[in-house]
Amino acid sequence: MAWALRLRLLLLLAVAAAATAAGGRVDLWPMPASVTRGAQTLLLNRDLKLSTAGSSYADGKGILKEAFQRMVAVVELDHAINGTYSSQGAPVLAGVRVAVRSPSDVLNFGVDESYKLSVPATGNPLYAQIEAQTVYGALHALETFSQLCNFDFNANLIELHSAPWTILDAPRFPYRGLLIDTSRHYLPVPVIKSVIDSMTFSKLNVLHWHIVDEQSFPLQIPSYPKLWNGAYSYSERYTFDDAIDIVQYAEKRGVNVLAEIDVPGHALSWGVGYPSLWPSTTFKEPLDVSNDFTFQVINGILSDFSKVFKFKFVHLGGDEVNTSCWSTTPHIKSWLLQHGMNESDAYRYFVLSAQKIAISHGYDIINWEETFNNFGDKLDRKTVVHNWLGSGVAEKVVAAGLRCIVSNQDKWYLDHLDATWEGFYTNEPLTNIYNPEQQKLVLGGEVCMWGEHIDASDIQQTIWPRAAAAAERLWTPIEKLAKDTRSVTARLARFRCLLNQRGVAAAPLAGYGRSAPSEPGSCLRQ
Repeated sequence: MAWALRLRLLLLLAVAAAATAAGGRVDLWPMPASVTRGAQTLLLNRDLKLSTAGSSYADGKGILKEAFQRMVAVVELDHAINGTYSSQGAPVLAGVRVAVRSPSDVLNFGVDESYKLSVPATGNPLYAQIEAQTVYGALHALETFSQLCNFDFNANLIELHSAPWTILDAPRFPYRGLLIDTSRHYLPVPVIKSVIDSMTFSKLNVLHWHIVDEQSFPLQIPSYPKLWNGAYSYSERYTFDDAIDIVQYAEKRGVNVLAEIDVPGHALSWGVGYPSLWPSTTFKEPLDVSNDFTFQVINGILSDFSKVFKFKFVHLGGDEVNTSCWSTTPHIKSWLLQHGMNESDAYRYFVLSAQKIAISHGYDIINWEETFNNFGDKLDRKTVVHNWLGSGVAEKVVAAGLRCIVSNQDKWYLDHLDATWEGFYTNEPLTNIYNPEQQKLVLGGEVCMWGEHIDASDIQQTIWPRAAAAAERLWTPIEKLAKDTRSVTARLARFRCLLNQRGVAAAPLAGYGRSAPSEPGSCLRQ
């Protein structure tokens, strides 16, 4: 089996190499909207300068300055840049000029992420030019610029081929997400930060933090301090300050953090600290729909969230709710009879009540698709339906006038190790949606790294490079996406190697998710 997968990859790389020889290849990931280039090689000054002359953005928080420093670091990759420029005879790029039109650095949903990157072949001094409406577009431009650069092992200098470059770029979808799950296995803060860093390399912009679930409740909630008694252990926790730190770290990199509490199911861990949230000591989930305290706790959590998680949306879950215990627990059964409800009515009541609480704290709501499948016409119009069970849901959601995020599990669940990168690449969020107004209701998509079988030891190689395949689907204009994945195999292989060089443990393309290399060989051929 391993040899067959290896042979398949070699054939794909041979096809890609033939295409490259015939017409050349732009080795950027994700592919920008428009690219033109020349044939001149430039060298980068070892003291590359950042110029913001003419920019309306003051960079008071250091977002741009720090991004520039990170860009230089991933280009140099700890090599000693000590060659002699005069012996090379190539023009030297002195720096990068960045002009940002907006003075604001507020990371709102739908913020303008477009940019123009120009790298001239002549000039004295010679500067690359970035133009962007917002600083977050400029961050994407710096990432693209970094992928144009390579270390010259003979000259001990950084080189940039094929100048002049002119790149015009903007994302296809405003929501390009990655889910991490810190309930099934605790992920230390440095690991979460490393995931955020890796997201920026392929221009993903939403970290969906599935914080709690039935197994553990690791986050400190000041309003209800016993909730994190449900953590696995004393040390496997996040303080409130940790959450603030993670959000600020992400925002400085252009990544929004979407917080999720999954109610009323997936909440057994809540009752470790507050047992009255359980229907009974025998049935510990879903949360007790008859208890006003349940909704007081949800209100407290979302009140605390609103001080930290500034993203437009909060995720309230709502999936996989087994309501049978509600009708067999005496006090809940009595409450149902008193209110003229059955189990399905109570499920709807719970979800809609939680939605109202979230809206009162200024959030729009995201719910998993079961809520739409069961009572879509009753959902608040601020609801975004998160598709995960399969195909065909998004078209129904937008036809009903609601917004949608696509994460169908057969294609975009990273814990499905048999889901290949080709499937991630070809999964189209707008399948069977032809009305332009309905297409606008599809906010984008998200790849999901559920945590049952991953932890800090293997999360990155399970995410990458398959998440990058989806990232291009969500960023690149549809007319520029490859119709045959064989034509992007070599380019994705190079990006996977680039991730490895930057310290991201991305797995080989060959084989299933998280596969190890099958034999010795170049990174580019794995």
